[in-house]
Parts: sequence; structure tokens; C-alpha cells
Amino acid sequence: MEHLLEKSKKFSDKVEIYSMDSSSDSVSFENSRLKDIDSSMLYGISLRIIKDGTLGFAYTRNLVNHDELIRNALDSLKGGVDGLFDFPYTKDLPFLDTYDPSIEHLTNSKMVEECERICEILGQRTKGQINISAYRSISIKKIMNSSGTDLSLKSSAYVLNTEILYPYTSASLHRTLVAKSFKKAPDEYLDYLADTYNRSLKEIIPQREKIKVLFLPETMYVLMWRLQTATSGLSIYQKISPLAGKISEKILDERLSVYNNPLDDSLPGARASDDEGTQCKHFPVVEKGILKNYYYDIYFAQKLSASPTGHGFRDSISSKPVPSMKHLSISPGNAPFSELVRSIDYGIIIAEALGAHSGNIPHGDFSIGVSPAIYVEKGEIAGHIKDAMVAGNIYDTLKTVVEIENTLHPSHGGNYPAILFDNVNVTVKK
Repeated sequence: MEHLLEKSKKFSDKVEIYSMDSSSDSVSFENSRLKDIDSSMLYGISLRIIKDGTLGFAYTRNLVNHDELIRNALDSLKGGVDGLFDFPYTKDLPFLDTYDPSIEHLTNSKMVEECERICEILGQRTKGQINISAYRSISIKKIMNSSGTDLSLKSSAYVLNTEILYPYTSASLHRTLVAKSFKKAPDEYLDYLADTYNRSLKEIIPQREKIKVLFLPETMYVLMWRLQTATSGLSIYQKISPLAGKISEKILDERLSVYNNPLDDSLPGARASDDEGTQCKHFPVVEKGILKNYYYDIYFAQKLSASPTGHGFRDSISSKPVPSMKHLSISPGNAPFSELVRSIDYGIIIAEALGAHSGNIPHGDFSIGVSPAIYVEKGEIAGHIKDAMVAGNIYDTLKTVVEIENTLHPSHGGNYPAILFDNVNVTVKK
């Protein structure tokens, strides 16, 4: 990378090099039987250059010819994308414990053995189809630029996902475990899946349309996706955010605090800097219902005369950084999950969302199929609803909080508690 950096500097004013080297292994079970074992190794390097105030970009997965990569980046300058910003000079980052060496000894056989153990335990307690996947990964990311930044991050991750399917449907109850290395699924994890599934087997057709709705951690991303979009520097720049100009205004229930914390190294994926080298920090988005911040990468910070906030991340080696929150959390409440259920007179638990992309995402609208919708009556899980839809706007829904779970769970897009809302529109196919 040093040689590529020095060579690129001869043809441009500013240079950034980003590389990623990763290896992974995964196993999957379908209907309690081993379905697949897979291993992969990926390497890639991307180059961003700025010349005469214009941004160029190129990438490769097989760096054999430096000249070709530089030439491709120079050719992309013809696109005329402005690059009126500087790459950061970053050093002396806080130490984070992002890598557990024991993951190197985690074999596919060990993951298969753990999946078989879970299948056996749940198979004795439920009649539903059990699907499981386990995954381990090791990655090394490096960032160098012409400002003097030279950063490297080595990280490890172990992910286990278990689902139980409802009869004659693809709807399922599922939950994920994450750690920096192998972690045996605890009893409470298995108890939650088995007990919740068994109590919700009966199919119910409720008669009410506006009822209490409990979003499980696994489905909170539907609401958070819209909040993330509205607070992104990209949306502010494009003038499509309903939250533009609303810093310090109350936008959600006062019990809701939403923050991004890449520095939490108790979970895999912690970061001291983003994919551009900007230092990360604990970042409040909403505090007690009040909007605190928008978030930016370098490019959109420059566009809006703001400061980068350490949120420039890439989806892959082939993409340029964009504003993104990869470590979102909601502050926990005071009630255990069982208490949230007991506080529901009539309502549903959203265990899986279909069509999360539906609706005007920047403006907060959502309209999702719920599969399954676990039905609760008089504080007890009584069954599940086969065909249900939930619709609304997050800026209405997130003002009707009844209670927040006291535990955070790793979920799609973040680390969330279950949250109970009141008077949510639910439509059921009769």
C-alpha cells in the first residue's frame, strides 16, 4: 500500500487507499439437518484521488498492476464529481478490544456440533421446523492517505441465528447471538425461542384494528431505518428530510434515546475510526425525545459546511463511503420482556416484518406485513395471526411508547430492546 500511495501522489493532489482482507466460515441447518458448509476469502483495495478539486475512484480485487488502478482512478475524474475536501490526519486512536484470537481455533465441526445441540434441545420442546446458521469471520481493514493517516483494524465475529417456522408457512420466530468468538447458546436464549413459539401456535383472528403493538428487537430496524435516513447528511443535503432544521426540537417520546456507539467493544464490529479515517465517538442522535445531531461523512460534511462525524462507511470495497450508522442503539427501559407482554390487554408482537422498504422512508412512513404477528390477550400470548399488516409514520408511532424492555439484543442494524407502542393501526385479513 505504501508503494501505491507514493506512486498515486505523483498524479494527484490528494490520495486515499483503503483495503480489506477477510476470511469466513459458515454452516447452515434446515429442518434440523445439515444443509451447507461454506468458506470464503476476500481481498480488495480501493483508491480515491483528488486532482484539481475533482474526485476520482477505482477499485480492484487483485492488485497486480498499480498503474492500471491509478489509470482507472484518473479516468473516473471525467465524471466531474467535486472533491473539495481534505482526507483527515488521524493518529493516537483509543485502543479497542476488537479481536479474540480464540476464533482462529473455531472449526466448522465445532459450529456443526453447536447447531446439532440446539436442534436436539428445541426439537424436544417444539414441533416447528428448526433452521440454524452459524458464522465466524476474521477481517483486517487498512486506511492510508496523503495527509499521513495510517490505520489498521483487525476484528473477529461469531454469529448464530436460530429460527422456528410456523406450520405451513415461511413465517418464523428467530433470534441472533453475536460475540467476538464462539459462545455457547445460553439456556435463556433457547427458553425464549421455545416458550414464545409454543404459546403462539394457535391461529387467531382479532376483531380490533387499533391495538397495542410490541416491536421485537428483530423488527425495530423498520422504525430505525427511517430515523437513520432522516438524520443522514445525505438526506439533509438532498432536502428530503422532515427533520431538517429541527435540532433541539422534541420529535419522539421523552423515554426514547437513540445513539450510535462504535466504541463499544463488548460486541464485535467496534471501531475507533470510520472507513475514511475520521475518529469515531459516542454519538447521540436523539436524547429523551429531543433531536441532537445529524451525521456526516467527509463529502457531505463539506457540502453542508459541517464537520465530519465519523460516519463515513462503505458497503463493500467497490463502493465509496457514504453517511451510515453501523452501531445504532436505543437506551433500555426498566421492564423485562415478560412484563411488557403482561401489560398488553389486546395487541400483537411483531416478530418478523415483510416489505420494510415500503412507504416513504425519508418521511418516516411504513407499511409492513407482519409474519408472524403473535397475538396477546389479557397479558398472555394466545396464538398468532396469519395475515396482518401494520402501517403508520414513525414520528407518530414513536410518540406512543408504553414501555421499553430493560435488555438490548443484537439485531439487524443495531442493538435494540423490544418496545411496546399504543394505538397502532393493524389490519388483519379476515
